[in-house]
Amino acid sequence: MDVGLEENGDSMGFDRKTWDLALERLKDAALLLKADFKVLLTRNVGGDVEVGSLNEADTACSGKIILRQRPASINEVIETRIAVVGNVDAGKSTMLGVLVKGGLDDGRGKARVNLFRHKHEIESGRTSSVGMEIMGFDTKGEIVTSSVPGRKLSWEEIGQRSAKVISFTDLAGHEKYLRTTVFGLLSSEPNYCLLMVAANNGLIGMSKEHLGIALALNVPVMVVITKIDICPPQILQQTITQLTKILKSPGARKIPVFINDRTSCVNTATQFVSRRICPIFQVSNVTGENLDLVRTFLNILPHHGNYDATAPFEFHVNDTFSVPFVGTVVSGVVRSGLVHAGDSVLIGPDSTGAFTTTRIRSIERKRINVTACAAGQSASFALRNIRRQDVRKGMVVLHKPDPKTGTAGEKAAAAAAAVPKVYREFVAEVLILSHATTIKTKYQAMLHVGPVSQTCGIIDIDRSFIRTGDRALVAFQFVQRPEFLAVGDRILFREGRTKGLGIVKSLGYDPAKPLNPELAKERTQQANGTGSTAGQTRPKGKSANAGA
Repeated sequence: MDVGLEENGDSMGFDRKTWDLALERLKDAALLLKADFKVLLTRNVGGDVEVGSLNEADTACSGKIILRQRPASINEVIETRIAVVGNVDAGKSTMLGVLVKGGLDDGRGKARVNLFRHKHEIESGRTSSVGMEIMGFDTKGEIVTSSVPGRKLSWEEIGQRSAKVISFTDLAGHEKYLRTTVFGLLSSEPNYCLLMVAANNGLIGMSKEHLGIALALNVPVMVVITKIDICPPQILQQTITQLTKILKSPGARKIPVFINDRTSCVNTATQFVSRRICPIFQVSNVTGENLDLVRTFLNILPHHGNYDATAPFEFHVNDTFSVPFVGTVVSGVVRSGLVHAGDSVLIGPDSTGAFTTTRIRSIERKRINVTACAAGQSASFALRNIRRQDVRKGMVVLHKPDPKTGTAGEKAAAAAAAVPKVYREFVAEVLILSHATTIKTKYQAMLHVGPVSQTCGIIDIDRSFIRTGDRALVAFQFVQRPEFLAVGDRILFREGRTKGLGIVKSLGYDPAKPLNPELAKERTQQANGTGSTAGQTRPKGKSANAGA
């Protein structure tokens, strides 16, 4: 909530007395709404968040204020998902450790240890899995931490005390873990992407790959330049120049905004509804320089994402567990609709494309039991009578209609019509990012769409072949099993590094209607001509090199 228009050198003309009166009225209104507010910055008012006048002639009091309602339950807590990517040794896990746990790093990786999930990660210092961490803000914009020094709050405690929760997905930076990183980036459906760049290395290696994937998914990007405490000034300047050039390039078309003070931090965060803006921070996890700006930015960051709570329920599975005394548990993100504990649902598809009926035993969000879950929220479902080996990443959980009226035949027909459709083939409009040679039919690559990761083959193209930089309509076919897809889904296919990306245009494929009829006709004629030539025999006495 804004008071005054200080960005344009304009204001409401408040003097100090009017400003204090307006603040008191806002306090009374917040009490009625069961909300709290926090003054983010002020001009000509004084205090801890004073940033000074825009010009000497401006003496009016103005400022920016954030108003946040107290959540009545965990379902009303604002949830923002941020994927953290960047090259190996960029400081991703260390940054998250410092932000979430508080305190500073010792320069040797002390802050990142608690984020690792495996023993080999602790030993090597490199993330190889999809790590999850959360950070909570209360209604007054303060970070939710323990009052006891050294004690770490559990996810349940953070969720219950917070009005806004930031869910970080810590992804691997090493090239050999690219499959895991791509899966984590697509399956977690992040609202924002946080790209980490080491000041002494610049945008190298997998950083460009991760940035390209984030741009392909149309996810707003923020950049944090780390290790500025150990980087010489001229090297830091080189990194900034390189980063600015890449962000402004035709492929990215971003507007870099360097955040060095509280004014730029607050103004950029409130204006970060445009995907073209790219905030850039320069921080040190050892000295703590500019970390307060990152925390303030995350607190103000608006929730981004288009979700339809009125559409039919659809939940995408990105992980599976077997929990003692609970059974099979699936976690993921609710794409659309609303679901309650006890609802009957369908889960699938299996290897044959079939769905299984089950019931949701219980629902958890941030490890807290809840009775319902809505579109845009991440959650975990405990399922009845389902074995762990029967579920996998990439499956979907859908609402099961319950026909209660009509004859037995009508009910059977309604049940058959309600079976979700899955597809082995689909047509997508693709852009080839990089490929050493031409791509033709029968080409195979690993294809990612949401949490689905499966080998795909090209069965038809609207031209003879495609090369780097080409756009084309391409028909794909899943090699192993059919999948649940929707028109508009973003796809990404790769052989090692990313080769291309695209958008699903239609589901299914009819060989009788090829994407390029003229080319298909020409190929048929060539095949028939080759067959007739092969069947011809040479006259007796004539050798293959008779004319030689």
